[in-house]
Amino acid sequence: MSYAPTPSQTVGPFYGYALPFPRGGEVAPTGHPDTITLHGYVYDGAGNPVPDALVETWQPAPDGSRTGAPGSLRHDPVTGEVIGRDGLAFTGFGRVPTDADGHFTVRTLPPGGVSYIAVAVFARGLLHHLYTRAYLVDEPGDTLLGSLDPARRTTLIARPEASHTYRFDIRLQGEGETVFLEFQ
Repeated sequence: MSYAPTPSQTVGPFYGYALPFPRGGEVAPTGHPDTITLHGYVYDGAGNPVPDALVETWQPAPDGSRTGAPGSLRHDPVTGEVIGRDGLAFTGFGRVPTDADGHFTVRTLPPGGVSYIAVAVFARGLLHHLYTRAYLVDEPGDTLLGSLDPARRTTLIARPEASHTYRFDIRLQGEGETVFLEFQ
């Protein structure tokens, strides 16, 4: 007997259950002097903020290592409840929901060996999550950036704001759509 494949379904919005965890956007150890803030908004095709998206980030440590550290999903030993990060270890991984205005914030350390932070976006209406990069600087020799025309290239470059703060807006479609990466 053979079965036909089940069609894909849209993702969410059910992120409030189990996926976000306490301090999910606090990737840098508490009080670390090199902490940077990456923040922005997720917008839909009509330019409206998406209030129920989930943004994940991955990156190497400042020394370029990619091993990370355990500690993101710690549980209370008595209740078993997820209590989140320990505030000491750099894991290289962040996961935050957008707020009611479609805004997200991640506090992390500058990535070593690359000039970007890898980003995945989960949002209503998407059949699969989307991958992109938030470049902290416009890297002239970067293969991906070099392959894009200037208008598309700018969608991957976070804008510096106040000291150690970068803004990276994500447009899911339409005018100014963020460049998304396809993985096979």
